[in-house]
Amino acid sequence: MQGMPPAGQSDAPAHDRRSAEDLLALARRGDGEAFRGLVEPYRRELQVHCYRILGSVQDAEDLLQETLLAAWRGIGGYEERASVRTWLYRIATNRCLNVLRAGARRPHEFASYQPEVPFPEPSHRRAEPSWLEPYPDVLLDQIADHTPGPEARYEVRESVSLAFLAALQQLPPRQRAVLVLRDVLGFRAVEVADILDTTENAVTSALKRARGALARELPGPARESAPLPDSPQERRIMDDFTRAFEAGDVDAIVAMLTNDAWLTMPPLPLEYQGVDAVRHFLATVALSDGRRHVLMPTRANGQPAFGCYIRDPRTPILHAHGVLVLTLTGDRITALTRFLDNSLLPVFGLPRSLRT
Repeated sequence: MQGMPPAGQSDAPAHDRRSAEDLLALARRGDGEAFRGLVEPYRRELQVHCYRILGSVQDAEDLLQETLLAAWRGIGGYEERASVRTWLYRIATNRCLNVLRAGARRPHEFASYQPEVPFPEPSHRRAEPSWLEPYPDVLLDQIADHTPGPEARYEVRESVSLAFLAALQQLPPRQRAVLVLRDVLGFRAVEVADILDTTENAVTSALKRARGALARELPGPARESAPLPDSPQERRIMDDFTRAFEAGDVDAIVAMLTNDAWLTMPPLPLEYQGVDAVRHFLATVALSDGRRHVLMPTRANGQPAFGCYIRDPRTPILHAHGVLVLTLTGDRITALTRFLDNSLLPVFGLPRSLRT
């Protein structure tokens, strides 16, 4: 049997003329290109599925590759009791759950992070680090149009928002998987039971507990909706924030916040809530001692975001300083999420450094 073709190689025009049944028959006979044509339409949505469960775009890519390799090796045993898409989701979901059960998360350089400037006492301190990472919108745009089933409760944009993902990460792994499969993807209870090798009653029970826990974590329905992506209102907020942040104008930034705004820095478990706490952090840490930044606009999780760079007064080089994502409600900012890991910048097509 020949090896599975690497990502990036495709024979799309030929495969477009073949049915899924033809591709499946050829893949079972060891045709790697036919297998690729069979699974390629689901590649990106499977990666997003792994991302929702794991919270890490880098881990999600690893699990996607494991899923496709397992599918390639197991194609001969695929019995067609479910669609190819459902079969792939079964493999991906169980691979993710195995990783979570084993605690085999990606080693993180910030597990013992020591800041250059001492951080003020946080408003809240989580018991564990947050392994959540931002997901580039440019990858979301590549998802094929598979309309979620009638069971789905969440729109795609809502189901990749940082608030939803952060709340999801607080659920036990199996509840997390059940909620994503049922309420995000719209699989029926009987399908989820088959994917997870359990009973419909167990799925229903896990879903009830997951929904209750998620409702306690997510913002209330009274919040005003965020502006539409790339709308004039959103662009104005981004422009105003960029000017204020690059100028080091703490007062102007604070004036854009809701009273209960949050500032968090995954993976650090420190959280600052409220105008006073955020103001103090910006003044004493992020924008202290005349620090000046340059922000490069991008998008993450359906939200406005920036690649952050800090000026070095001794050289014309701007050094990478993480990714910053804004959560908006109406014309205000309700959360600033600063991801400290500079290795995330290339995922957004941004360089590690800039030259002025």
